[in-house]
Amino acid sequence: IVSKTVLASDHAKVVLMALDAGQELSEHTAAMPAVIQLMEGQAEVTLGGDAHRLGGGAWVHMPPHLLHSVRAVTPTILLLTLFKNAGAAS
Repeated sequence: IVSKTVLASDHAKVVLMALDAGQELSEHTAAMPAVIQLMEGQAEVTLGGDAHRLGGGAWVHMPPHLLHSVRAVTPTILLLTLFKNAGAAS
């Protein structure tokens, strides 16, 4: 898995990731809301125990502390956006 942070600010962190077929991000949670955008490829994304097979152009929103995982079915490129201080007054 190759990853590169493309933005790190007070409000968000954006990470570009490339996974080869069969590679996965094992089940975990995040303390903040996040969005996964599949740029290309196909992946099985499991959200709270429900598996979804997604292709390029798909995106999912995840609330904080949702158990999730990603497994690349084909070579996959995705963009992960973590929203810091979500819900805080600006």
